[in-house]
Amino acid sequence: MTEHDFDVIVVGFGAAGACAAIAAAERGARVLVVDRALGGGASALSGGVVYAGGGTPYQRAVGYDDDPDNMFDYLKQEVQGVVDDATLRRFCDESVGQLAWLEEHGAEFEASLCPYKTSYPTKHYLYFSGNEKAYPYRLHAAPAPRGHRQIATGTKSGRDLWRRLRDSALRLGVTFLPRTTVDELVIVDGRVQGIRCRSWYSGAGVAQTLHRGTSAFGAKMMNWMPPAGRPIVGLADRIWRRHAKPRTFLAGNVVLAAGGFAFNHDMLRRFAPAYQEMRPLGTTADDGAGIRLGQSAGGVTDHLERVTAWRLLTPPSALVEGIAVGVSGERIAAEDLYGATHCHAMVNEFSGKGYLIADADIWSRARGQGREQAESILRLQIGSIFTFGHRRASTLPALARKLGVSASGLTATVDAYNASIAAGNQDSAGKAAELCAPILRAPFYGIDISMRPSLTYPVPGFTLGGLKVDGETGRVLDSQGRSIAGLYAAGRTAVGICSNSYVSGLALADCVFSGRRAGEHAASVTATKEPEGDESVRNSG
Repeated sequence: MTEHDFDVIVVGFGAAGACAAIAAAERGARVLVVDRALGGGASALSGGVVYAGGGTPYQRAVGYDDDPDNMFDYLKQEVQGVVDDATLRRFCDESVGQLAWLEEHGAEFEASLCPYKTSYPTKHYLYFSGNEKAYPYRLHAAPAPRGHRQIATGTKSGRDLWRRLRDSALRLGVTFLPRTTVDELVIVDGRVQGIRCRSWYSGAGVAQTLHRGTSAFGAKMMNWMPPAGRPIVGLADRIWRRHAKPRTFLAGNVVLAAGGFAFNHDMLRRFAPAYQEMRPLGTTADDGAGIRLGQSAGGVTDHLERVTAWRLLTPPSALVEGIAVGVSGERIAAEDLYGATHCHAMVNEFSGKGYLIADADIWSRARGQGREQAESILRLQIGSIFTFGHRRASTLPALARKLGVSASGLTATVDAYNASIAAGNQDSAGKAAELCAPILRAPFYGIDISMRPSLTYPVPGFTLGGLKVDGETGRVLDSQGRSIAGLYAAGRTAVGICSNSYVSGLALADCVFSGRRAGEHAASVTATKEPEGDESVRNSG
């Protein structure tokens, strides 16, 4: 019989890991959480938006009578069957309660509805964060704002949300072991029963302080300026390796919540080569290690080719009044689609090349909105667009030549767009009528929105696929579709609600949903006795 150190071990302390730990601890389980860094992961670096609907207090406060059925009808279009209808129904039915559960653990939200279209509302806390108003989604479900942002200054909502979840977990008695890398799963008679890891559990105080500072600063720089971030992260890794020592912890169940693989260049080249030029969003620990641990125990993966990468056309909101075209001059898709949805069309149908076209009137409106609609890093992006990040010409053919776009194709597309507006017809791409403005007055402007590296105007993104899990419990599945005893996965380590397409807030909402699901079930089935047998360890690869 194996004596357990804990009832549940959670690998990764981002939002999914924190929610799994809290849910298990609430049910009386002894919980250990380990993390390669200091916790937070991609969640702490995110915008802190939680996708919630079905009639939240904040939706009702601004006059929207959303319900779970309406939310389901919308999300079914986004999910496209990557999770079964029963799981999606549960996600929608529990959405109001999920937001309330977050608030019980310190989260704060507010009913300040953003009045304009934006990719991220730095001055508001509720907004249309996806394709709710866009064609054809609006035909199947009544639009409702479901992006609930954690109250915080600027772009610190993700950090503040995670810190509150962390603090709640620790208050519940969860043991947290930072600076810990899991190398292997302990498997006894086919059941996962713990981890083998390397952890820095002793060492000089000065070295720990230096490691903490370099880890936090390096993680931030890797998101916005990777060339500057790599040596800082490298220094933190060297400090850690000098102090790390092997340890083994046994538990009745293990939850893998270690993020995706956006920072694993080899996996990106293998599974999603079209997205190599995106700016990975997250931390260097998003290297697929959690997915590989699951595979080492017999788990199978799915949808590894699915990546979300979004070209932010807004803010400022007036830019979507223009049109986005490919090298041929042909329209890519409706510009009011969510940024990742539009970018997906650009990558998969236009070889990742795209250009946003505006005239003098649209350009003037957009310039006037820049300071009002953005803060922090978004203001840097807007500044680059309106200074050196555009091309200008007195005619459309001249602009086309500067951009490397077909002049005849661009002229034909703009003429058709203008004619449709003049006739009062529905836009051929389906863009909302109030966002359609004619492109008539010179000079004309073009912005390169292609998938390309850029310090000031990047295409951020992360991976969506992962380990296949049982929709009811969150247990990892093997190649025969059977649950692997003692092993769960959550967040971006697993296939989840947002594994087909992502809209803002859906990943964090899925972290909460899947983390709670795994933690609750793991705590409920923790065995008091384990079968005797020889221990076997499968390498994580």
